[in-house]
Amino acid sequence: MSLGLAIVGHGKMGRLVAELAPEYGFEVRAKFSGRDNPGGQGLSHTSLQGVDVAIEFTTPDAAPENARRLAGLGVNAVVGTTGWLEQLPAVRESVTRGETGMVWAANFSVGVNLFLQAVAHTAGLFAKQAEYEAWGWEIHHSAKKDAPSGTLKKLAEEMRAAGYDRPVSLSANRAGAVPGTHEVGFDSFADTITLRHTARSREGFARGALRAARWVAGKKGVFEFREILNELA
Repeated sequence: MSLGLAIVGHGKMGRLVAELAPEYGFEVRAKFSGRDNPGGQGLSHTSLQGVDVAIEFTTPDAAPENARRLAGLGVNAVVGTTGWLEQLPAVRESVTRGETGMVWAANFSVGVNLFLQAVAHTAGLFAKQAEYEAWGWEIHHSAKKDAPSGTLKKLAEEMRAAGYDRPVSLSANRAGAVPGTHEVGFDSFADTITLRHTARSREGFARGALRAARWVAGKKGVFEFREILNELA
């Protein structure tokens, strides 16, 4: 039996999610662009009729209100927009109050989330070696709004949580149509060690979001994508 899916943000990511949705047992029953959903006003019981889960890929200024409205309307959500997480506590309250479910992530690529774990483990090893300094670098397509991205910030956060308490120099480039490359490095007088993740296309992000949407259907609570990785079908 198909689940009803709403696409909130019908840009490149939204169109790709819609294209791949049938592979994951979804029927797309609603699509919203920035033009027909200003300030989340296009989201209503009527426009979301038959929708079990919404996947949101919009902009940092639009995502929090979209997430709050979806929760208020009883629709579970997957939010892939980055650059809004300072408002996560307020969104979490809305999800709890609405008794719905939401999965969020700085990045919905399965590979990136495994990369986060690898970087955290490596940072823990280098934390004990005072001669090694660290950096993080990324490049994304020129249309990406936030720089550094949520993913790069998350990498630095994971390094600190693993015990690497020295400065991590972060830098970001935006150019062309690059789907996304993230690199973390450790350097000393003796040598350099680098870890890098390169996305070949946006497809990995879209498939991760759809797997999360399938997982969160019918569930309650707020979850980070990396927390549920081992439970995904």
